Amino acid sequence: MNKKIVVIIGSPRKNGNSLTMTKAFIKAATDKGHCVTVFDATQLNIGGCQACETCFKRGKACSFDDDFDSIAPAILEADIIIYTMPVYWYSIPAKIKAVIDKTFPFGMDNEDVAGKGCGLICCCAEDDISVMDGVRIPIERTAALLNWHMIGEVLIPGVQNPGEIEKTDGFEQAIALAERI
Repeated sequence: MNKKIVVIIGSPRKNGNSLTMTKAFIKAATDKGHCVTVFDATQLNIGGCQACETCFKRGKACSFDDDFDSIAPAILEADIIIYTMPVYWYSIPAKIKAVIDKTFPFGMDNEDVAGKGCGLICCCAEDDISVMDGVRIPIERTAALLNWHMIGEVLIPGVQNPGEIEKTDGFEQAIALAERI
């Protein structure tokens, strides 16, 4: 059965390593017949959550007008959400963190989003894979809070400069993630 997949990109580097793996994932997923919708958080105007708790009360996901209102319906309709990003200072890059923070209303009443799959594609410059804990753990906890199940994680350490991903099995792991869907 074909799935609706939402990919949310958090890398501002257009030739970066996480984006290169993401492209391999998207190609493998579409080749399998899945419908993939991509949002590039780095190109969107998304402010942080204000915790006003007026989400969806005005007919849109967020009371503050920004581009999250285009992502929220796609998340609601998706079967699987894939977050993809590099590690920035041992954590999630700010632009995609704003998207993740704005999933707050789904945590208040998660019946609409429960049961979805969630995946992560991530890389970092350091060779120590635990450097990605600052991304991996928040994504896993977000999935648990929303009653999503983790379908897989691609975690590739030791890639800093564009193209270094080609010296790893990152492409293969990203393709394997798509194959598991």
